[in-house]
Amino acid sequence: MKILAAGDLHGDISVARALANKADKEKVDLVVLAGDITGDDTLLPGVISPFLEKKKRVLFVPGNHESMATADFIADFYGITNLHGYSVKYQNVGIFGCSGNNIGVHQISEDEIFSLLKKGFEKVKNLKKKVMVTHVHPSDRKIGKFGHPLVREGSEGIRKAVKKFKPDILICSHIHEAAGIEEKLGKTKIINVGTEGKIIEI
Repeated sequence: MKILAAGDLHGDISVARALANKADKEKVDLVVLAGDITGDDTLLPGVISPFLEKKKRVLFVPGNHESMATADFIADFYGITNLHGYSVKYQNVGIFGCSGNNIGVHQISEDEIFSLLKKGFEKVKNLKKKVMVTHVHPSDRKIGKFGHPLVREGSEGIRKAVKKFKPDILICSHIHEAAGIEEKLGKTKIINVGTEGKIIEI
């Protein structure tokens, strides 16, 4: 299965169009957006449309710039899947997620982050391959050494979930300066996908 994963669009339709063209060219099965689709909880009409025009299935988690209400609106309006506390099965791959937002006005607790990831994992735990999607990165990682001090720390709840559930891949974004960085936590490959996106085969 081939995924185009990206994050931090911040309502920029030109970024969405470039990613949609990449998804079409690479013939990906899924587009996964790792949060901050909007800018400061405002909707820019059409930001998801380029992917749908290319007939791509889109999954996402909210970022620290989306409230849960906005994330639900995006899912309903565009008919796409919000993974926050949920999961999907595609071929032999289970994909589950949570925003992981432990900062800002839309933050949730570390216990809730872990609980939501556990809820999604339980539905796909018997599948051969598993992909976790969050906006924020796990705490105590190289990714966290980049960016503004207020957003570097990462999430203890996500770190705990990675160590407990051992997904094959964790897709995240959030730290713009760390876009493209890959590292490991145990056997899990962590990828900060950024706005340019990353083709992931699993």
